[in-house]
Amino acid sequence: MDRLQGVACPRLSRRLVVVGLACLALLAAALPAVASAARPGKAAIAAAHPLAVAAGEEVLAGGGNAFDAAVAVSAALAVVEPYASGLGGGGFWLLHLARGDRDVFIDGRETAPGAASATMYLDSGGQVIKGATLDGPLAAGIPGEPAALVHMAKRYGRLPLARSLAPAIRLAAEGIPVHERLQMGLRFRRKAMERSPALMAVFYPGGEAPAAGSLLRQPELAATLRRLAAGGFDGFYRGPTAAALVEGVRAGGGIWSPEDLAGYRVVEREPVRGRYRGVRITSAPLPSAGGIGLVDMLNILSGYDLGRLDPATRKHLIIEAMRRAYRDRSLYLGDPAFSQPPVEQLLSPFYAAGQRTSIRLDRATPSEVLAAAPADGSAGQDTTHFSILDAEGNRVAGTLSINTWYGSAFMPPGTGVLLNNEMDDFTVKPGTANAYDLLGAAANDIAPGKRMLSSMTPTFLESDRGVAILGTPGGSRIITMVLLAALDWVDGGDARSMVALRRFHHQFYPDVVEYESGAFTDAEIKALEALGHRLELGTRAYGNMNVITWDYATGRVGAASDPRSAGEAQVY
Repeated sequence: MDRLQGVACPRLSRRLVVVGLACLALLAAALPAVASAARPGKAAIAAAHPLAVAAGEEVLAGGGNAFDAAVAVSAALAVVEPYASGLGGGGFWLLHLARGDRDVFIDGRETAPGAASATMYLDSGGQVIKGATLDGPLAAGIPGEPAALVHMAKRYGRLPLARSLAPAIRLAAEGIPVHERLQMGLRFRRKAMERSPALMAVFYPGGEAPAAGSLLRQPELAATLRRLAAGGFDGFYRGPTAAALVEGVRAGGGIWSPEDLAGYRVVEREPVRGRYRGVRITSAPLPSAGGIGLVDMLNILSGYDLGRLDPATRKHLIIEAMRRAYRDRSLYLGDPAFSQPPVEQLLSPFYAAGQRTSIRLDRATPSEVLAAAPADGSAGQDTTHFSILDAEGNRVAGTLSINTWYGSAFMPPGTGVLLNNEMDDFTVKPGTANAYDLLGAAANDIAPGKRMLSSMTPTFLESDRGVAILGTPGGSRIITMVLLAALDWVDGGDARSMVALRRFHHQFYPDVVEYESGAFTDAEIKALEALGHRLELGTRAYGNMNVITWDYATGRVGAASDPRSAGEAQVY
């Protein structure tokens, strides 16, 4: 018997014409189902701002694929969410190529300048200089986002780079309506911004923050985007843009050189892979700790039948898995080009089985009991994420960042580019917390050309049921947010339930469970505290998850943007 797409047919011969024709009829009946499983026939975009979604839609409608749309959405987010990502930062783009059924991870993470050193943020007494890793150009790594956009367009897109960047150029030149989150960040970071006249001229015209609903124009950013569109890599990393960046950085006390920019390279990496209850996980590899942490936690939880446990015990075990994964992160992880992290061990189910032996159902494990070095740095709270699916089944999960609100709060004159402060994600000094209360170990120390560790966790979940494309901003909480969303999808959840899920988080240090209102019932709080967990209600909602799902059986495509923010999700 021969088999084609699951339909059994006898071998055809001249004596079996009738049987053969009947078999062909069976095949014809089966083909529509096969085609619908192979291609969604619909496209979807979920992102943190409606104008970014519209940019992606425009490019799809113009004949682009998911990768062209990813370039458009990434660039538009740089304009409409300048506090979260941009050309002065970096990111990770997880791609699935429908043709060939292949996954690719594009690493556009920032790198340390060539003049960087392990002690560059310490004073003569060996103490960390307050604010040095957060404010001003000395806090900025060499940006990777522009190179990644060029790379993605050239290698995987259908359209010219200029066509995919056109919506962002238009938004920067013509202006965007000022929205609440943009204003909130300006108020929060004004003191640091006042040290950057070029930035103040854009975001505080006349010395005052722009009114809600007024138009914010960024003509210098539009010009920088045009040079990128026309010149590709050289349009940003060499020539007038590069010269203005280096001149502005060095005048402001930074250490960039022309060689740092010209020498930046995007890296394509093999994604992290794992399995949990029949679901294939594809996620971010180093220099992100995200995929390793996600698979580590799921491997630990695979030893329990969570569905049969009472809610408090279930959440206790999830917290204990979080605790151990973040402990491992603290001990082992950093840029794989500079160290040899035990990735195979951390992803092993046998290692997870060993982790489970230290978990008790009747008591929380104090973090101090688990032998560990201090934890490392993380991606910023004011990161952004988008998810894209096109009609052919290509998909992108993209997470981008400049780290904290408005990055380093510094703009080199003549560029319109807000610089990141991702150098804070390195280990500045062992035992000293970074902006997210994460500590540092040697695997993540500063070295020239090195990529700082990240929490960004763009992820695909896939099973016989279908696929989910997800990710979120949220600093050190990113990995646990993706974990909770993944568990929800495994249990039958959809895009809407995944983004709306109430969240809780533990990161090994500090030894505290932070949770959103509604994440635990009163009874669960009492039960968890009785087990020894220390709980803290968060002061505000966190994260901005964007999810797309595709159900193979029904062909239904779903999309949802986090209700905590003003994003948008559309199915076309």
